[in-house]
Amino acid sequence: MLENLNHIIDQVVKDKGIDRAVLVEALESAVLSAANKKFRNTRDLEAHYNDELGEVEIFEFVTVVDEVLDSYKEIDLEEAGGIDPEVQVGDSLGMKMDAGSFSRIAAQTAKQVIIQKVREAEREKIFNEFKDRVGELVNGIVRRYERGDLIVDLGMSEGLLPHREQVPRENYRQGDRVRVYISEVKMATKGPQIILSRSHPNLVAALFHFEVPEISEGIVEIKAVAREAGSRTKIAVASYDSDVDPVGACVGMRGSRVQNVVSELRGEKIDIIPWTMDVGRFACSALSPAEVTRIYVDNEMKSLEVIVPDDQLSLAIGKKGQNVRLAAKLTGWNIDIKSESRAAEAAMEEFTDATSQVDEGAGDAEVGEEVQAEAGDSESIDLPIAESDPEPSDGTSPLNKETASDSDEAASDSDEAASEVDEEVADEERGQD
Repeated sequence: MLENLNHIIDQVVKDKGIDRAVLVEALESAVLSAANKKFRNTRDLEAHYNDELGEVEIFEFVTVVDEVLDSYKEIDLEEAGGIDPEVQVGDSLGMKMDAGSFSRIAAQTAKQVIIQKVREAEREKIFNEFKDRVGELVNGIVRRYERGDLIVDLGMSEGLLPHREQVPRENYRQGDRVRVYISEVKMATKGPQIILSRSHPNLVAALFHFEVPEISEGIVEIKAVAREAGSRTKIAVASYDSDVDPVGACVGMRGSRVQNVVSELRGEKIDIIPWTMDVGRFACSALSPAEVTRIYVDNEMKSLEVIVPDDQLSLAIGKKGQNVRLAAKLTGWNIDIKSESRAAEAAMEEFTDATSQVDEGAGDAEVGEEVQAEAGDSESIDLPIAESDPEPSDGTSPLNKETASDSDEAASDSDEAASEVDEEVADEERGQD
């Protein structure tokens, strides 16, 4: 064993950045492991580092007894008294051992334990350092490609830029410097894994935070970001100072600030939009550069119906629907875009359908009234039912017979009256003669 380890410990702490206490603990554990290996775990041993001597000391602990049954873990009172005169039965007595007598195999075991402990300490240190840096921008150097993934040297550690987090049209070579966004830090089997990104929407926000002092000072706030990496990004900003224009602050003098961000993103287009609580106005701004004629808001469904001039329809939709898709992501609402002519046709169709429904409803109402009126005028009459005549009838019912007899009586009365009138007329004529 080395006689003075202080210099070595200080050098390792300086080079690896490991806490001294962690390294001392690793040394004690390594020496104890080597000692147990030599004595085959038959003795009760402890290891302690002595800062003054700069060495790891091994102590063997035995119990003072009257009669020894286990010579490796017990000692009789007489022998223990020669080491410590005040010792008593039942006390635990510690005796320093010679660590220099370890075999080559035990020393190799100690070396492996020290290396393992140092490696674990390094991993823990890296994880603790980067776990609180999620969301930050870091600079790195491209080292190599592994199955499409990019390994980036971050200084004291390496980060992984997965293929899914890369921008399709960006290519890198070994030794290129790259600015990346830390999206995730997790502890894996082989140590801490730092996941980097070049396509994350917050990468744009972090770049503006770096370029625009008003954002870093809290005067201007980035409210939302919608991005399709490598193509286009929409960013909504608001100002807490009425004297500061949020869009102008992000654009900078002659576009210098936004141009720096565009250069870092290798030509990606960026639309800076003023944020407002009015979702209608916000959506109109988000659909820029297209002009909006009018907009209908459905708060329950969180949807917007946007009407644009016919010549602005393709501009509002964008290439392969990109503009309206980014606007929907930025606002968080569903957006349906229609041209003025299409909206007019839809309105006319709705009006025609509504009119036809009204006409059909009115026709049904008139028919119903007529039916009700006829049913109201008609009354149900209960007629007496005569008993059927057992004798053969002349084709008339009893009711018809009664009606016929009444008619005959009336006719006879009329004939009698007529004859009486004729007789009076004849008497008058004879008197005149």
